[in-house]
Amino acid sequence: MKTVKKYAYLFIFAGIMFFLPAELFSQNKSPAGQWKTIDDETGKVKSIVEISVGPDGKLYGKIIKLFKKPDEDQDPVCDKCEGDKKDKKIIGMQIMWELEKDSETEWEDGHILDPKNGKTYGCEIEVIENGAKLKVRGYLGFSLLGRTQIWLRVN
Repeated sequence: MKTVKKYAYLFIFAGIMFFLPAELFSQNKSPAGQWKTIDDETGKVKSIVEISVGPDGKLYGKIIKLFKKPDEDQDPVCDKCEGDKKDKKIIGMQIMWELEKDSETEWEDGHILDPKNGKTYGCEIEVIENGAKLKVRGYLGFSLLGRTQIWLRVN
């Protein structure tokens, strides 16, 4: 009986050791969630964008919070935007749309709007550093002509 008990404990311990590392080192590969956007020119936090998967399986992102200086408009509108986004409030605005999954960590062929200048760019993203960061690339025409920002996951 002691032998059976001993092997039972050994089996349980081996099971814990087998599954525990997988949990500790698993990567959150989904870009769904909230992200702090970091201005690539100033290095300061600009906003929080909430990314979600739409019913079509594509990614969409909207601004849910802005970080503004006290003397700036805390709830601005996009006066430089065109079309249906012209003069609409930036908080709540969809700025990222129709990104299609390319791999477990990469999404592409979408669009992103920069409310600062009102321009829309092509967009691709990649979840990096075990899901802690999001590499966001906006570009004109093709991916080589653009800029990249690193966003931080909000816990």
